[in-house]
Amino acid sequence: MTLPFTLLIDPVPADSTRTDFAETFHEMESTAPALRVGELSTQRGDGIFETLSVVNGHPQEVEPHISRLRNSAEICELPVPNAAQWRAAIAYAVDRIPSEGELALKFVLSRGVESGPAPTAWLHATAAPDYRAVRERGVRVVTLDRGYPRGVAEQAPWLLMGAKTLSYAINMAAIREARRRGADDTIFTTHDGYVMEGPTSSVIIRSGGVYVTPAPSGAILHGTTQQSVFEYLEGAGEKTEYRDVTVEELRHAGSVWLVSSVRLAVAVTAIDDQPCRTDVDLTRSLNAYLLARTA
Repeated sequence: MTLPFTLLIDPVPADSTRTDFAETFHEMESTAPALRVGELSTQRGDGIFETLSVVNGHPQEVEPHISRLRNSAEICELPVPNAAQWRAAIAYAVDRIPSEGELALKFVLSRGVESGPAPTAWLHATAAPDYRAVRERGVRVVTLDRGYPRGVAEQAPWLLMGAKTLSYAINMAAIREARRRGADDTIFTTHDGYVMEGPTSSVIIRSGGVYVTPAPSGAILHGTTQQSVFEYLEGAGEKTEYRDVTVEELRHAGSVWLVSSVRLAVAVTAIDDQPCRTDVDLTRSLNAYLLARTA
């Protein structure tokens, strides 16, 4: 099967005892029209998604991605996805896409159409961008104020900050702003000076010999690739920690990485035009580990 590959999914209730989902999957030509004009995912960004990497036929971090999709659904008051159905959909797609190379598999759950059937769900697989060069050379970043103080997600849960929603306009605007400033990417900060995450990545720093990431919260997604990196580091005898990280600590960290499902681990070479120390050997080791996973 060639790429891209698209699969429409008829969602079943989370508590369904069904075990055969073949009749709920519908392959589509990726260039064919598939969504209604009134689809709320396109009109309002009213939906959630996850993107996982498939490396040489092995889908990565399936369970963490499904778990995070279910969490996002609960936050957004969407019907909670049936985990078994989504596992089956991922397996169905993986059996029908190329078994070599790096691929990106995105799955989406939308509120659907106000006056029609809901929710809407689909899966779309494409070839992943070639990130080999950026994994080697790293990225320059700028820090951008997200406009919120620390703790805002708990104070204002209706902002949906802990959900991975389709509303990515701010995230993409932040990356464009970074490029206007001569950088490649962004690290979001709170209004009162704490590190959050990148628009499409988690932040890991090495501080005092400990590998630290901002504590997952209502405002910071628990990164699936970040968890895999911590597993690797802990297996190598390194110390890891979840806690608040100030912008000042970020600027003085021994090394900084942005990690995500498809780009994997990239070293930060400069923050707001100030050079950062990088660990080339460790970055290569992290990516070798991430690429070699079979689950």
